This record gives sequence, C-alpha cells and structure tokens, in this order.
Amino acid sequence: MASQPVETQGLQQKSKRPSDSAFKQQRLPAWQPVLTAGTVLPTFFIIGILFIPVGVALLYFSDEVSEYVIDYTNCLKTGESNLTCSQYIVQNVSSSCRCEIPFTLEKDFVGNVFMYYGLSNYYQNHRRYVKSRDDDQLLGRLSPTPSTDCVPFAYEDTATGAQMPIAPCGAIANSLFNDTLTLDYNSTPVPLLNTGIAWPSDKQVKFRNPQGSLEAVLKDKYAKPKFWSKELWELDPNNPDNNGFQNEDLIVWMRTAALPSFRKLYRRIDHSKPNFENGLKSGQYKLLIDYQYPVSAFDGSKKMILSTTSLLGGKNPFLGIAYIVVGCICLILGIALLIIHIKCSKSNAEMINVNPRTPYS
Repeated sequence: MASQPVETQGLQQKSKRPSDSAFKQQRLPAWQPVLTAGTVLPTFFIIGILFIPVGVALLYFSDEVSEYVIDYTNCLKTGESNLTCSQYIVQNVSSSCRCEIPFTLEKDFVGNVFMYYGLSNYYQNHRRYVKSRDDDQLLGRLSPTPSTDCVPFAYEDTATGAQMPIAPCGAIANSLFNDTLTLDYNSTPVPLLNTGIAWPSDKQVKFRNPQGSLEAVLKDKYAKPKFWSKELWELDPNNPDNNGFQNEDLIVWMRTAALPSFRKLYRRIDHSKPNFENGLKSGQYKLLIDYQYPVSAFDGSKKMILSTTSLLGGKNPFLGIAYIVVGCICLILGIALLIIHIKCSKSNAEMINVNPRTPYS
C-alpha cells in the first residue's frame, strides 16, 4: 500500500539566503591601494616634514605661557609650627583653617592672568559620580522628588523625621570645591573676579534659577547639600546674576573632569584696577587660603596655579612633543625604507622578465 504524502498545511520554511543585491552579495565596486615604494616613501617624508614644524610652533606657543604652581596640600596652620591644615580639618570636621604661603614671581606675567585650582587622584569621571545630578533642578524646574540618580544625596532627614529634598542634589554638587584663595601683592589685595570663568553655553543654557526670590522659593522647602556650609542663595548674594544655580563656581565644578588629575578655572585677575592693567608684576606675593576641602582621605593633593594664555590656550607641551616625535619617526622610517629600497629592490624590467630559470629571491 502506497504511503500518503504528508500535508504541510500551508507552512513554508523561510529562506535564510540573503537577497540578490550588490551590497549583500558583495559585488559593489571597491578600490584597494597598491602600496609601493613610490607611494609609501613620499607619504612618510611629507608627514615628517609637516609635523616637525607644527610641533616646534606648538612648543613655542606653549613656552610663551607663564605659569606658577603652588602645592598647598600640607600648608601649616597660621600661628602653628607643626600642625598642618590637612591634619586640623581631619580633627575638626566642617571647620576652616587659615594658612599663608609667601612666594616670589621672578618675571612679569604679561597679559590676561588666570587663577586655577588643581586636584589630583580625584576621579570625577566615575560613572556613578557623573550621573549623580538632576538636570531639571539645575534648570530651575524644582520638584519635591529629585531624580533617583542623586541618591544618597537626594534627601536630608529633618528634626521631625521627615525627609526634605536637597537642591542641588547629587554627589557632584555635594562635593563642590570650597577652599577660598586670595592673593596679596606687597600687602595689597590682588583684585580677583569670580565671573566670566564658566562656559557661556553652560550659563546661558544648562543652568537657570527658578522664578522669583531664590530664598523664598527654597527656604524651609529644600535643604542645602550636606557638605555645604552656605545656602544656595548665599553663594554670591551681592551679585544676583552669579547666585544660586547660576553661580559660576558651581557651574565650573559641575562640568566633570575626564582625568583624575585636573585643574579648573577659579578666578580672573581684574586688569581694570591700578597696578594690574598689564598683568602681574614680578615681586613678592602671598597666597592666603581658607582651607576647608579635605583631600587626605583619598591621598589627593591641592594646588593653586597662576597662568597666562597664548593663541592655543594654556601651557601644554605634550601636543608639540607628540608632533615632533611622530614627525621624527616618520622621517627615520622614510630614510630607512629608502635605503632598503635602493639596495634590495629590483628594476621594473627585471620584475617583468620572469622565466622558469629566474631565481626566487
């Protein structure tokens, strides 16, 4: 008895074969460079000839920048001979320590002069740290429920046991750099400006204050970050345009650094004042520090940097050195390959006239 064919009931297995297109069947036209001595050697020489002058120019502009760095991590507390401010604030949490460091500028700092603070071994690029912020808050759109990214710096316990939202919340805002740095020149205060230090795009787009009086909006409704000693509306009470969420010290700090050792712009020298129109003169200076920011717990360090700028920005010799090194390597490789090509290569006629008796090598 013949077996009956099995009915597939309309089921069809879908083909896995790619469609017959030039792209999927890899029939597109292609171009592959033929690497010969005539193309490779000129490339090496051109790169070397171009990169070395560019590197020299970059080094020149970098050397034109005047810079002075003071590491004040372990400065001595004023009036003490053996107690550093770092030790003092570890023993007296949430307190401030005063220290002074005299220094001498050997040459004039001509042009616009900027003051930076530098931190080392500080990982602002940690994933959880970078995420720990509420951008709606920073835009002035306050809510009684901050972003969950801010936890554990989203709420503060009140005396009644209730939780009050923190503004600005998050680890970045909570860890705001709060040392106060000032300069004296021959017992005369150096005029410092705390505006014009943030990116204009940040201040105009990413940070906004809520409508109305900042104190009226925040007081008794939002708590300040746990690490802060001032309320948000007290950051710069004499300048409404530099207060609250639009405080430029806060804005600069909120732009996290990519590397564990970094510097951030702290102040600008006011060159409209007498004796400082052309920059900083050489002579005796004193750095006055209200030391509050702890760094000993993570083996960090703190620096104050005075610097001018050039056409290419601040002092950074790395790029110039990199260009010169790459240019030199290309030139050396080009010369070496040229010598090998002259000594070992065959002529075109020899390469064309190949017969069964031609040696392999």
